[in-house]
Amino acid sequence: MSTLIDLDNQFEYWNTEGTQKSFQHPLNLQRISQRLLADDRILDFGCGYGRCLGELFNSGYRNLIGIDFSPAMIAAASAQYPEITFQVVQSLPIPLPAESVDGALLFSVLTCVPTDEGQRAIIKELRRVLRPGGLLYLSDLTLQTDERNLARYARDQAKYGTYGVFDLPEGVTVRHHDPGWIETLTTDFEMVVLDHIEVLTMNGNPAKAFQWFGTKPA
Repeated sequence: MSTLIDLDNQFEYWNTEGTQKSFQHPLNLQRISQRLLADDRILDFGCGYGRCLGELFNSGYRNLIGIDFSPAMIAAASAQYPEITFQVVQSLPIPLPAESVDGALLFSVLTCVPTDEGQRAIIKELRRVLRPGGLLYLSDLTLQTDERNLARYARDQAKYGTYGVFDLPEGVTVRHHDPGWIETLTTDFEMVVLDHIEVLTMNGNPAKAFQWFGTKPA
């Protein structure tokens, strides 16, 4: 089994081949606008090439910060959206004070962090930097029911010890999520709404996904 650091970071992949992937989880601006004002500070953890923050900027939000551990991703984001603050952050903790942001996005990040420990560490840090009442917005992949994915889950369950964690042919390990695990992961938040959606994966395959909205208790 890979070490925790190797399995959760997989830096070489995400800083090279990963930069060529397309991430298409839709940003629900209507739900965001119900909870966040235009001048609220919004953090995108694992912002990639800045797509979500770019959409927010174009919708009138200005107090935006994106962080990612891939220098190549951050360079692409900064080039495309020079008005937005982007920063390379290659380890936790997040370099922001406690209770300093009003909203936090976590888009297609959990799937790239296969271990329970790694996911818990991220959620814990996002809770720390969110103000009481602040919004956490998760978008990620649930467990699939098609034969191709079921075979991959079964193949790699013994290797990684978690059903839904599996290797892709291009040399990266990813995770699809049991709804019960997401409920456990977010137990320190108050869920506002859970949407079930259809998306395309980074390799262009149709997949079932979820978008979870919750707030940090006051």
